[in-house]
Amino acid sequence: MKDPIDGANYFFVDESGDPTFYDRNGNLIVGQPGCSPILILGFIEATEPTLMRRALTELHREIAADDYLKDVPSIAKTNVAFHAKDDTPEIREKVFKLIRTFDFKAQFVVARKIERVFRNTFQASERDFYDYLISLLFENVLHRYSRNRIYFSQRGSRMRQARLEEAIQQGINKFEARWKTRVSTEILVTPHTAVGEPCFQVIDYMNWAVYRAFVKQEMRYYRFVESKISLLVDRYDQLKYPKNWYNRDNPFDIEKASPL
Repeated sequence: MKDPIDGANYFFVDESGDPTFYDRNGNLIVGQPGCSPILILGFIEATEPTLMRRALTELHREIAADDYLKDVPSIAKTNVAFHAKDDTPEIREKVFKLIRTFDFKAQFVVARKIERVFRNTFQASERDFYDYLISLLFENVLHRYSRNRIYFSQRGSRMRQARLEEAIQQGINKFEARWKTRVSTEILVTPHTAVGEPCFQVIDYMNWAVYRAFVKQEMRYYRFVESKISLLVDRYDQLKYPKNWYNRDNPFDIEKASPL
């Protein structure tokens, strides 16, 4: 195992979809309107996030001053933070083109919401389901730099932050057991508001591109930023195992995946 690089690496974490399986009456609603068929957890990682922050802030200024765009009804929300689901096609194009110039890598865990797995593995606990995916997302990445700064979109309570920290530690424990080594790097988990951290806008767009590929079978956005993606795990596509771990040697295409 190589020694960690002496320096800081920054992770910005967000989700697409939701961990919900049932309505308030206990009825399965996965895939119905308002309840996603999958949950995606992803991060971007970068050693120089300041450059991304500056460029995104400048793009906000440019759009606010654009006579063609400034009167779009949704522009007030866009000027607070870019959000791929809500942004107009013109703005989405500008953001994707800017993102492709940034120096970062992205990883994703995609979880198909299969009721049998949810009940048998996670005892129908949304928190346990979510936290397992976090542990898997970070299992193999926190030994590479001496200092790791992990930013989650604000989750609210200190108890929730403690659970996220515990989930990350579980991933580290699995890594240590597999490789018979010790991860001694510094890891700091920080909740942050999406509005206050521009880099969350990048992972929002990246997650949206992955979500569109799975749910809409639309690969154009994914392909546009594919060079940034180092790993995508389609965790519960068991029929394709082990080819459901997509990387440079096994590039992702929705045609390779089992139907949802």
